[in-house]
Amino acid sequence: MGRLFGRAALRSLLCGPRAPGLRLLVRPSSGGPTWTEERTLVAVKPDGVQRRLIGTVIQRFESRGFKLVGMKMLQAPENILAEHYQDLQRKPFYPALISYMSSGPVVAMVWEGYNVVRASRAMIGHTDSTEAAPGTIRGDFSIHISRNIVHASDSVEGAQREIQLWFQNSELVNWADGGHHSSSYPA
Repeated sequence: MGRLFGRAALRSLLCGPRAPGLRLLVRPSSGGPTWTEERTLVAVKPDGVQRRLIGTVIQRFESRGFKLVGMKMLQAPENILAEHYQDLQRKPFYPALISYMSSGPVVAMVWEGYNVVRASRAMIGHTDSTEAAPGTIRGDFSIHISRNIVHASDSVEGAQREIQLWFQNSELVNWADGGHHSSSYPA
């Protein structure tokens, strides 16, 4: 029977539809396994801001169950961009990248949740819009590799470095999510 139906379809067929946001019946404090919360930097780039896609990006992350713990809109200073893209400084497109990223406002966000770094990379899709899968942010909205809507950290270590670059600790909020634990459990 499991071969004829996907896991979600089979679960829905046998158990009925799941309540929104409900992932598992076991909470980490109940003696079950615990999962490490990660944080990642996600930034809506100038083309995403100009095209008014900020809310769409936020909605995708909230729908996935991740928790927003920091957000700000800013005209990115060149020194932050230079440090953020330090590994690309020798690439021929670097000057155009810095020019583009400083051409308009950026919305920088910090999201928290289980496996958020890897999940966010999957959600945004391939850097090149021609290779980004439909259903990903870039697959649905990006028009060119140089105008690809959004940035997301590519590793836990990279996320920590980028968050410290873009945010002060006082700009990040640790808040209880009122018993909503979907970001704490794997799907």
